[in-house]
Amino acid sequence: LASCRLSAGVEQSQNAALVSQITAVKFLMARKFDVPRAIDLFQAYKNTRIKEGIYNINPNEEPLRNELLSGKFTVLPGRDAKGAALALFTARLHRPDDTTHKAVLQAIIYQLDKAIESIQTQRDGLIFIYDMTNSTYGNFDYELCVKILNLLKGAFPARLKCVFIVSSPLWFRAPFAVLRLFVREKLRERVCTVKAHELASHIPVSSLPEHLGGDGVPPLPQKSSRQTPLSRSPVQDMNWLPGMGGEASVTSIHVAEPGGMTVQELVQHIKRKKKKGIYQEYEEIRKEPPAGTFDYSKKPANQIKNRYSDVLCLDESRVRLCPLNDEDDETSDYINASFMDGYKMTNAYIATQGPLPKTFADFWRMVWEQMVLIIVMTTRVVERGRVKCGQYWPLEAGRTEEYGFFLVRNVHIEMFQDFKLSHLELYNSQTGECREVSHYLYVSWPDFGVPKSASAMLDFRAQVKQRQELALRTLYPDWTGPPGGPPIVVHCSAGIGRTGTFCTLDICLSRLEDIGTVDVKQTVRRMRTQRAFSIQTWDQYYFCYKAVIEYAQQMGRLQPVEWSDTELETDSE
Repeated sequence: LASCRLSAGVEQSQNAALVSQITAVKFLMARKFDVPRAIDLFQAYKNTRIKEGIYNINPNEEPLRNELLSGKFTVLPGRDAKGAALALFTARLHRPDDTTHKAVLQAIIYQLDKAIESIQTQRDGLIFIYDMTNSTYGNFDYELCVKILNLLKGAFPARLKCVFIVSSPLWFRAPFAVLRLFVREKLRERVCTVKAHELASHIPVSSLPEHLGGDGVPPLPQKSSRQTPLSRSPVQDMNWLPGMGGEASVTSIHVAEPGGMTVQELVQHIKRKKKKGIYQEYEEIRKEPPAGTFDYSKKPANQIKNRYSDVLCLDESRVRLCPLNDEDDETSDYINASFMDGYKMTNAYIATQGPLPKTFADFWRMVWEQMVLIIVMTTRVVERGRVKCGQYWPLEAGRTEEYGFFLVRNVHIEMFQDFKLSHLELYNSQTGECREVSHYLYVSWPDFGVPKSASAMLDFRAQVKQRQELALRTLYPDWTGPPGGPPIVVHCSAGIGRTGTFCTLDICLSRLEDIGTVDVKQTVRRMRTQRAFSIQTWDQYYFCYKAVIEYAQQMGRLQPVEWSDTELETDSE
């Protein structure tokens, strides 16, 4: 798809996830090699799995193993007369109270992934059979049916030829009329109800199980006392999702490479250039044009979601929310937030603006979908009488606030000299799941300029990194993504000034710890290709130099350095 993007004139971002050729062909064949439509399908598939929390699929783990062995969904060994694969869902085996939508969808995606390994299935498509024989109203799950239809009609790389609903009871007429609306008009005529004995007039009897009027093999697995391991699907892991590693992830834009400076060379560089030279160095970067477009941020419906009219998201690196089921809102996937790489880590951060009241719910959707463990806030809500950020989390311990379909509870607060740590619980009312999120509020950034000493910021960074590592081990012990875990959300007011400063420091210090050199100029330049205008002022840029030197002194890598120049007081975000 990456190659097709380029051939189709679609600009590819530096950190866009790549997929294997085999995977790309599946999506292209599903859309008859119409590249834009194939890319849209791929994005829809990815968004569906993010929305449902399906990141990894291991068929040997519960509850997925139990779902697979239940036989409620299976791909039959036979085909229809035109070669289409046959997928069968047996409604009477589905007990909504005993399972979850996530587990059922995992089982469906796992088996469909297996089915489309066949070139014939990719070419000839898929027929979906929803068998309601001997089922009751207690077996029916309307929301699950909608999700399955949405998956099959526009979020999976298989051509859905038709849907047969077998032996539907009288009470199903009303929901059936609504369900038909979820498929496009062209396919609507091919969603039909049939009696069990009528199915054989549409599908060869040799391909149907006996209970559906055929003479094929039964679809249900044969139980035995000895459980055999289930094979893993070759596309089972969502390793190409934001924040996940694997075959499709690309190298971070910040890597170990020749060049850069040792801390001793960095000191000499500053002494030689002096502050005027560092200012000129920053001006060179500032004058470089943005590395991309801002078309999506500029859409009229999205402009009201931007805190500042001149701080927009690059289209290539913006965080895409899973779209809401709202046909009237085509921009429900937008939030002013950008993925940014860390040192040797793709999408280590999400740099975002201070949430607006109208985007509080979007912010928490992003936190949920990206499995965020840590939020770093480097501005107060109000500074110098100006609102810098909305109060998007419960301020007091024990308090709960509602944001869209999320409930956020402030469990307790820890106070430190330079920051405040709120332990939050994030509850998704749609799925019934609850997660822990740590919210850091840094309070030692001065109203004007930058801190005179970096020691507080350095300690703060260390605390954040330690908390991320602890949370990852505790909350996601089986994490299979990047070693650093999910992205850390970092924001100030606009998401470029103090946010860029924090991320620049983390990248530079991580590189220093790894190979003993830093390259502040190149780090900032590359960062701005993902979050435009990061590092908002020259004194923030200069602060990064000073902070690296102060860190080296703390670590014993450098002797104390005397600085005769004074700090300039310029307005800083």
